[in-house]
Amino acid sequence: MADIALVTDSTADIPLEIREKYGISMVSLKVLFGNESYLDNIELSPAQFYEKQRSFAGLPTTSQPSPAEFYEHFKRLTDEGKTVISIHLSSALSGTYQSATIAKSMLDDENADVTVIDSRSASYGYGMLVVKAAEMASRGAGKDEIVAEVERLRRELRLFFLVDTLEFLQKGGRIGKASAVLGTLLNIKPILSIDDEGYVTPIEKVRGLKKAMGRIAELIETDLGRASLDVIVALTPGRDEGAKEMAALLKERLNVRSLLFTEIGPVIGTHAGPGTIGLFVTPAT
Repeated sequence: MADIALVTDSTADIPLEIREKYGISMVSLKVLFGNESYLDNIELSPAQFYEKQRSFAGLPTTSQPSPAEFYEHFKRLTDEGKTVISIHLSSALSGTYQSATIAKSMLDDENADVTVIDSRSASYGYGMLVVKAAEMASRGAGKDEIVAEVERLRRELRLFFLVDTLEFLQKGGRIGKASAVLGTLLNIKPILSIDDEGYVTPIEKVRGLKKAMGRIAELIETDLGRASLDVIVALTPGRDEGAKEMAALLKERLNVRSLLFTEIGPVIGTHAGPGTIGLFVTPAT
């Protein structure tokens, strides 16, 4: 059976210790503060990013990796005889998937086996798919089995984001300025998700963080009932109170089998802002 290697990009927000445990290769996007450029989750940790974001007068920007950066990883791994599964940020949100696809086409070796997957998700919403794939590869699962399981999990995943402020969505062009101002005045907390095509989409607008959290719990309970659930809560370093409150609420109201925390990285944080809470839920298997 072929030795399988996993490649992803930095917006999967997979902690370093997990990447090292499973040998997951990561290609970084870049975060730019004016003329200063940093490799996401390599030269700039989540904690460092949010500290820098607070003191930066403007809005940080981001840029995707080039095909050449993916080619370097694909070439090295396939030259070692490995089958590559490469899973990336939604193509509706970034050109990262396209860069990986171009890199695959650049390989000269006809025997190079590279599968590039558009997660149609973001942050640990697909980071968990990468980790699951890596776990299966470590147990000797084949490519087809792993890809099928990734597709199944992607269909079953429930994903929600709560943003602390609408300011960053407005600055990034996701909503109009009038909506952002009105939302701030009325303490509106939009419940966001990612649709089947990989686009950020609003689910509901709720007044107040606690009510928004309660509404998310209701949505999950209505959809999944009392099924046993695996839950990952993504938090902003230094602004983790809301995420911990969300986790406690879910444990109280739902049948949570496992609960893990992870951090929202610099690139996702650039567009969502500090204080964002990410919630990723799958039925336990």
